[in-house]
Amino acid sequence: MSRLNFYLYFYIFYFSSFFVNAQAPQYYSSINFDLQGGALMEELSDLIIETHHNFIPYTSGYTDTWDIIRVSDLSYNNSGEVLLIYGYDDDDGEYISDRTRDIYDTCHTSSCIGLWNREHVFARSLADPSLTTFEPGPGTDVHNLRAADSQKNSQRSNRLFTYGSGDSQIIDEYFYPGDEWKGDVARIIMYMYLRYPGQCEALNSGASSTNYSPENDMPDVFLDWNAEDPVSDLERTRNDVIYSFQGNRNPFIDNPYLATLIWNGPQAEDTWSLLSLDSIETTKIFIYPSITDNSIKIGGLQTDTFKATIYNQLGQTVLKSQNNRSINVTRLSPGLYILKLSQLDNTTSIKFIID
Repeated sequence: MSRLNFYLYFYIFYFSSFFVNAQAPQYYSSINFDLQGGALMEELSDLIIETHHNFIPYTSGYTDTWDIIRVSDLSYNNSGEVLLIYGYDDDDGEYISDRTRDIYDTCHTSSCIGLWNREHVFARSLADPSLTTFEPGPGTDVHNLRAADSQKNSQRSNRLFTYGSGDSQIIDEYFYPGDEWKGDVARIIMYMYLRYPGQCEALNSGASSTNYSPENDMPDVFLDWNAEDPVSDLERTRNDVIYSFQGNRNPFIDNPYLATLIWNGPQAEDTWSLLSLDSIETTKIFIYPSITDNSIKIGGLQTDTFKATIYNQLGQTVLKSQNNRSINVTRLSPGLYILKLSQLDNTTSIKFIID
């Protein structure tokens, strides 16, 4: 049996039962989801570091990153093809824009037109120290590697990511990954920041302000993309396949809302209903800061007419406000609270901490 057929067999067998569980996986049983901000980030960082048991060789005669990507990045429409990050058009006659490619059309020489290679989404040279691939380590972490057209990979180079719209493109000296891929990029950068703290600073990969995050450590562009571009089936498949080989997961693929809890910004999809007290609709309303001793401000509202109610952990109402986008909470005791916002026909609840 070939290496690839073995991995496909393993993947189908192993994950036929894994996907049954739609709640927070057992993998996160040690995490206290009442935490927010830096405290939650630290727990998640510790988890994905401690469970990263297997470091994959970049290129090897045995299982290597090529083998895993050929499984993790498979096209759902054709099991003989991989999906190419940043790609968007298979029919324009240009290799550089291709969205899919035969799994064996890989680049191993200096002439790679029409072939695909491995894109480091967090560019190797933007890490400090740089990500190397001569031995298994940070540079061979498959969570950060995506199949990409070799020319498109060169076009991106080590350009920082920035805002844009439409297909992938260079914007000034920066790079926009494309509407289909911007959420993928954001969640990979977040993973790398937590997995390799001090080496893979998110600020080194994104060209934008940092107004959302209390510590100014996460570019706004990634928080916006995380909310605007929901997790795809490809991302979920990649996360599960890589988990089976490396032992660790990308938490922001499992639940994008974790990024909102850590860095604020637009409210991302909450796949585990961490936000909900009852049945609460997910919107892009957000508050900042999420840890405060003074006041909280509300963003993303669709109307100037709304009601705000703050509950303590016992579910008791401790403060009410109407049509105020800035709420003074100085009279409340330190602890975890929930702000319930009602506007139009929508109700949203957001956790915050008074320090």
